[in-house]
Amino acid sequence: MNAVSVDIKDMLVAGLSYTFATDIFIGKEPTTPDNCVTIFDTGGGAPQLTFTQGERYEYPTFQIRVRNKSYLVGMAAIEAIKESLHGRAQESWNGTLYSVVYCSSGPALLDWDDSNRCRFIINFNAQRR
Repeated sequence: MNAVSVDIKDMLVAGLSYTFATDIFIGKEPTTPDNCVTIFDTGGGAPQLTFTQGERYEYPTFQIRVRNKSYLVGMAAIEAIKESLHGRAQESWNGTLYSVVYCSSGPALLDWDDSNRCRFIINFNAQRR
């Protein structure tokens, strides 16, 4: 199974027309471009333990950070991400079934970086097998 960030990246590339390694990244926010999205794997709950291994579910969590020179454009981008991901259910991505993806907190302003770009965060939970 992929890291959840890989599958979520694919969902956002397909749904919101981001381009991987151009304006959407995984695990590390680059210094450029000014306007970008970064997905971070943040752990999650313990996997389900059942007698039937094929029914073993994982409960990963992830955070998405949007950076933008414009507060209003950045907030609109993170809201679009929330709308795209929250409530997705029964979808397969890269061989993994996502029973549900849902927003657990956010969006919220994280900070303004040293280059005067605002950074917003939003957190999600998923159930997958």
